[in-house]
Amino acid sequence: MTTATVALVGDRSPSVQAHTRVPALLSALQERDGLALDAYWIPTAEADDLAGFDAIWMLPGSPYRSEAGAVNAARTAREHGIPFLGTCGGFQHAVLEYARNVLGLAVAHAENDPDAEEFLLLPLECSLAGHEDEVRLAPGSLAERIIGAERTLERYSCNFGINAAYLPLLEAGGLRFSGRDEAGAVRVLELPDHPFFLATLFQPELAGDGTRPHPIITAFASAAVAHASRVPAL
Repeated sequence: MTTATVALVGDRSPSVQAHTRVPALLSALQERDGLALDAYWIPTAEADDLAGFDAIWMLPGSPYRSEAGAVNAARTAREHGIPFLGTCGGFQHAVLEYARNVLGLAVAHAENDPDAEEFLLLPLECSLAGHEDEVRLAPGSLAERIIGAERTLERYSCNFGINAAYLPLLEAGGLRFSGRDEAGAVRVLELPDHPFFLATLFQPELAGDGTRPHPIITAFASAAVAHASRVPAL
């Protein structure tokens, strides 16, 4: 059985429900799906050398102690073709990384830098913390293929989202927003030309009772094992 090494990027805390669910999810992935992950918690302040991992999962728990570390984790996954999953804060910092490093935008996250001039991430008009909401998935997208349906009900613990004024620039620059709520607000993003790069504003780790991994987590684990199984080029 191939074992994939996975960086769990986030500032681990027993008060963050997503963090406490990870051990059971990892066990279920191996026992039920035969997907073995050797996971390492990486604090955001130490997320500067992740290129050797088979996958990177940026977990919730923002504000992160190091915005730079979180941004670097997303950049490493994007540039090195490493399977990436970003949930909640991971979604926010993945889009922040892309805006800055691919599109050259001088933008900030309002939670991290409230005195900045231009904000890419702003407080949601209605907080999603502790709520469930329906997400519409774009037909043919990675997210839709994983879920197997065009609509899904998901759980959130989130207070920040993308400034809609930047959506046209981000889409024109290569990001695909493949999931939205009924009002059209972005909830899922992916990189079409990447082996597996998916980020959700909702938290798939909160699905159910935590003993049966959400399809997105299972797909991410499968991508990690596939990456670990690749045959090195001669």
